[in-house]
Amino acid sequence: MRKILTSRPARGALLLVSFTLLAAPGSSQQASGPIARYTIDAGTMSGMAAMAGGGGGMGAAMSMMMGGGNKPMHELVLRLGSTRAPASGAPAAEHFMPAGAGLGASVPLVTPRIVPSEDQPMPGERPKGRLLIYWGCGATVGAGQPVVIDFAKVAKGQIPPGLYMTGASIPQEWNVRVTNSKTYGDWPNTQTRKTVSANSSLLGDHRIAGNYSPDIAFNLKQDFMPAITGSARQIAGGATILSWNGLPQATGYYAWTFGAQDNGDMVWWASSATQAFGGPVWDWMSPAAVQKMIAQKIVMPPSQTSCTVPAAVTQAGGEMLVGSLYAYGPEANFAYPPRPADPKIAWKPEWIARVRYRANTMWMLNGPDMGSMMSDAGGDDEDAPARQQQQKKKKKCGGGLGGMLGGAMGVGC
Repeated sequence: MRKILTSRPARGALLLVSFTLLAAPGSSQQASGPIARYTIDAGTMSGMAAMAGGGGGMGAAMSMMMGGGNKPMHELVLRLGSTRAPASGAPAAEHFMPAGAGLGASVPLVTPRIVPSEDQPMPGERPKGRLLIYWGCGATVGAGQPVVIDFAKVAKGQIPPGLYMTGASIPQEWNVRVTNSKTYGDWPNTQTRKTVSANSSLLGDHRIAGNYSPDIAFNLKQDFMPAITGSARQIAGGATILSWNGLPQATGYYAWTFGAQDNGDMVWWASSATQAFGGPVWDWMSPAAVQKMIAQKIVMPPSQTSCTVPAAVTQAGGEMLVGSLYAYGPEANFAYPPRPADPKIAWKPEWIARVRYRANTMWMLNGPDMGSMMSDAGGDDEDAPARQQQQKKKKKCGGGLGGMLGGAMGVGC
């Protein structure tokens, strides 16, 4: 058996996806089968999302906790997939960028290295804790909530009835992956330390060239989306109102919150009016897909700029409840040769390319007390050593949802 080298956060994310409440359908394919497919996913991150993507340290964390936010960052994910093997030698490809991108003349699209996999049991303690699942905007929760998943029972194969019945089908769009390409390359990667900056621009000419695909070239007229900023305000009764600035480019919004208790219990809430979590809603999505999900009441319409998290969620989530918000944006598509206007004419493109946009932000619904924050910063606090030791225990499986879920399930990271 073989596996692709992945980072700890990636393994944590895969673990989380394995417990998602949605059985997403497989990727669709074009009947004509282009030789090469290329995707650019461009994001604008703010709040804690920008801290995770671009660093920030304690100063940024303090500013964010006090409502000051931090400077937005950009993210860029490039993927090239081809039905061809390299013309000669090892796979090699580059994306030649416009000067405004600030990434130099080009960035390399690196083919991941594949190594043998050793089938060994995953180490860890016995699974413990529960996941409490809520959904829908409103001060109070709807009927049938929360759905409770006991990790110890799941580890024994006892899956709650109806766990994967979401009541709505989330469309899965085509994606470029190692698994659906004869030869594949992507960026960012370990070959270069270049990073896209907050001032980077995508406007201008783009060209992708390599030894396993035809040359791809197009002019991009849509830049990164502006930042979205979210805030949380608790109201009488314990519910929390999430609000954000509307973006003209947004096609729809999706919010979720996640929290963890010391006893191992975790809380997961989504703004969807139906029981639909994970899958494509955490990805970049086309306007057409977003429209379908607005109709299914999974995604909020672009006219909506607030959503109330039920009191039961904020009460069950404990002191550290993380909020996240996605604003899905426009999409640009290119192909060569272009699709014929006459549908009766067969279309066999050499390559197709897609550029998707989104903005996202993260913030704390219930931040830590000032004593904890000052102890982290090195202030005088006689309880600091004990608190720091407890934090180390909580962080033993890394950060993020995947890490918290992995810790609860008792698996190594």
